[in-house]
Amino acid sequence: MRKSWGTTLVHLKAFINVFVLQGVLLFIISLPIMHSFTQATTGLQWWQLLGVMIWLIGFYFEVVGDRQLENFKKNKQNKGKLLTDGLWSLTRHPNYFGEAICWWGIFLISLTGLGNSWLIISPIVINLLLVFVSGVPLLEEKYKEREDFKVYASKTPKFFPIIGKKGL
Repeated sequence: MRKSWGTTLVHLKAFINVFVLQGVLLFIISLPIMHSFTQATTGLQWWQLLGVMIWLIGFYFEVVGDRQLENFKKNKQNKGKLLTDGLWSLTRHPNYFGEAICWWGIFLISLTGLGNSWLIISPIVINLLLVFVSGVPLLEEKYKEREDFKVYASKTPKFFPIIGKKGL
């Protein structure tokens, strides 16, 4: 990446490409949370309770998926193997799926009315980043040549555990 920046103003280009981009994305993704702090509340609405339930499901996938991976890696007999049990049998990326679901829950929790529907930009951006830019594509690329991964990928949805055999 640095080679494509050239030698002129390399530090400024690095600052803009790395820190400013991340700052803008963080701002967009956190909009529902920031917006929630500016709104007066009159009690929970049904969609906010639904948001809490969705967030809990996402949190479960993220935490349990990470814990399963951590425990799998601790076992020396698993060195060089793929984790395909537990939540990892439902989706190849349960932790990233959980992260995405959490942000959909946060979006619903932050809604105080239809006028706030523009906040949907947050979960859309994080989902697009996880599925098409950072999390999933990097790991899929890393393992794509492994035979055991090819078998695993043919049987396990990439991201959404509920969309068919191959999923998204």
